[in-house]
Amino acid sequence: MSQAVFVHDGAAIDYTPTADVLGDLVGVAKQPIPANTPGALAVEGVFDFAKATGAGTALAVGAVVYWNDTTNVVTTSSSGNKQVGKVVKAATDSDATARVRMSQ
Repeated sequence: MSQAVFVHDGAAIDYTPTADVLGDLVGVAKQPIPANTPGALAVEGVFDFAKATGAGTALAVGAVVYWNDTTNVVTTSSSGNKQVGKVVKAATDSDATARVRMSQ
């Protein structure tokens, strides 16, 4: 008996949300997924995630970022947040997004 069987490449996972999903999860919906309807979430790739703006919010290349489900932005704080990946393009204090390579 085989100890492992290949299912798919893992770039996306099957997901059936209990509420509407518009692409703001750590697994990113590339298109809207209506509630109770199967869809796919991207779990690898490079995405522009929302980030806070203002003094002290810049993100350096290589910074590990986490998704804050309360504020709906990436942050460098791991407390209570889920890891998304690493910043691949520096983001200034005034940038509203951070380019992140997802790695989980």
